[in-house]
Amino acid sequence: MAEILTIEGLKPGAEFPSASELAGRFGVSRPTVTKALDRLEAAGVLASGGQGKVRTVRAVPIREERS
Repeated sequence: MAEILTIEGLKPGAEFPSASELAGRFGVSRPTVTKALDRLEAAGVLASGGQGKVRTVRAVPIREERS
């Protein structure tokens, strides 16, 4: 799910897609998406505005290319 940051070119401060939107996009349940979003928050990638609020990008993770 973190790939969305790169694919959509999201920068810190940008709004992250909602759990409902992501559930539809990936064909999974909202609770599954919520768990993934919670992990991104715990990793410091997303910031939550609280229940019912829009999540925003806090930091864009740097991915190392592997050979």
